[in-house]
Amino acid sequence: MIVETATRGLSRIGRSVFTLLEFSGFTIMLFFTSVGFFKNIITRRREIVRQMYNAGARTFSVITVVALFTGMILTLQTGVALRDYNMEENIGNVVIATLTREMGPFTAAIILIAAVGSAMAAELGTMKVSEEIDALQVMSISPEDYLVMPRLVALAIMLPVATIYVNALGVIGGAIIARSHLGISFGTFYLHVLESLWFKPAYVGLLKSFVFGIVISVISCAHGLRATDGARGVGRATRNSVVASFLMVLIVGYYITDIFFREGP
Repeated sequence: MIVETATRGLSRIGRSVFTLLEFSGFTIMLFFTSVGFFKNIITRRREIVRQMYNAGARTFSVITVVALFTGMILTLQTGVALRDYNMEENIGNVVIATLTREMGPFTAAIILIAAVGSAMAAELGTMKVSEEIDALQVMSISPEDYLVMPRLVALAIMLPVATIYVNALGVIGGAIIARSHLGISFGTFYLHVLESLWFKPAYVGLLKSFVFGIVISVISCAHGLRATDGARGVGRATRNSVVASFLMVLIVGYYITDIFFREGP
């Protein structure tokens, strides 16, 4: 009985590992195949612009609120701690460093995973289970060219834009709290922000968001294209795409930070 239970458990683990490896291979091949169609960017420019608009329109209001409150919470929590050491005037340095290096790209990525990545997975999943993908292939239209590549390019462009917007609004939210709760003037706050707005953290943050955009789009499209079993399968693919995208953003973000900041800023 014990041996049989252990065997079933190991078999289940083995199947899970095999499925993960197989899907990882499919996702990697999907990425490289889509990159191979970059030569058609001009041809697909209308779809790329439409996807960029969808990404911006779906997330603008959410990003605005989240970015403002991110900067406000960061300033409030850090400012109270710095005030114990009479260093609250340096809060601007902390806010801009945190936003440009980590919080800006990560916040923008999480919002786009929820609002855009999930929609991509659901849309492509619905097309898959309704056999629209098969119809495209019958007409000799590559799904990677027609569906995946425009979404990949659009998110790779829009996520850095969203990150810049998050950083700017985060600083504004931080300035409001610094003035109202810590008694720091706007001029002093922004002076410290500019002092710590270094080139390396800024471009590494934008590089992160660019990579995040690629990761989110490819994973979301991969889950959508592998959807099966009708409406239930579409829901499952959408859920899995959000979870996988979130995990990969954390992992990729860590390694980018480790590569660029291992020796210090």
